Amino acid sequence: MPTASLRALLAQSIDYAGMFPPCSLALEPALRNQAEYVRAPEAWMLNTFVLSVSQFDAAGESLSLFERQHPLRISALGSKGANRDHFIAGLKVAADKIRSFCAQHPGLVSVDQLETALAPDADLGLLGKITSILDGFDLQTFWEAPADLAGQTIALLAEHNLATDQRPFGVKLRTGGVTADAFPVSRQIARVIVAAAKARLPIKFTAGLHHPIRQFRDEVQTKMHGFLNVLGAAVLTAEHGWDEEQTAEMLEDEDAASFSFEDESFAWREWKIATDRVTEQRKFVTSFGSCSFDEPRQDLRALGLL
Repeated sequence: MPTASLRALLAQSIDYAGMFPPCSLALEPALRNQAEYVRAPEAWMLNTFVLSVSQFDAAGESLSLFERQHPLRISALGSKGANRDHFIAGLKVAADKIRSFCAQHPGLVSVDQLETALAPDADLGLLGKITSILDGFDLQTFWEAPADLAGQTIALLAEHNLATDQRPFGVKLRTGGVTADAFPVSRQIARVIVAAAKARLPIKFTAGLHHPIRQFRDEVQTKMHGFLNVLGAAVLTAEHGWDEEQTAEMLEDEDAASFSFEDESFAWREWKIATDRVTEQRKFVTSFGSCSFDEPRQDLRALGLL
């Protein structure tokens, strides 16, 4: 049995993105995997199925795999816009598709998240238009920004969130890819984590987080960040007010023995956080996208955590 603190840190933490590299499955087998995963003993770790809005209609043909007790929960990917006009047009299309898809399949489908890249010329006016377009939707939005520009995006989103009583916007950070140059360094990730924690801004991560602990991987010829490092550093940063240096130190740790999970608390080295506080901080440290739900579970078993 996993400890209570491990469950708190990893509850609904993995957005399954099986159609994306390096797995790159077709839609139907990816949906078959999701249908299996939602019924698995470790389903408590599973969050949404990452699906482009352009594939909603095709996904409808496989909904017999799901049932009301085990529905298809989706994180919708919107289209990128080269400028604000294209961005707004794409967002309106996404909103219409989300509304229609959910109405066609009540009880079998829910769209819980929307994630896409912000227009490069985003400002408070654009965020206000986004809020208007998404009015009435019960979903968490995440706006992706590259690591070197994420600080500016976080500041803009935080200013918007303070001025509205709507569900706060969040930021999405890419933490890897299929080549070495796609991986931001630990200091870059730490800077984003610290900024999001200070602003109390929801944050999710995507790509390159297949394994619990940071390690060198031959397939990408670089060190991949660990999801226990990233999620753990994010909750500890939010709890203890860490600076970039301290956060980066945890992101760099490759020793599984540094991580301790008890029922009452989670600890990294001498730093500790109570299990109920992990749950509280996870309201802001939401999830990470992974093209595999199998690798994270296999590695956690190998570490004796599952």
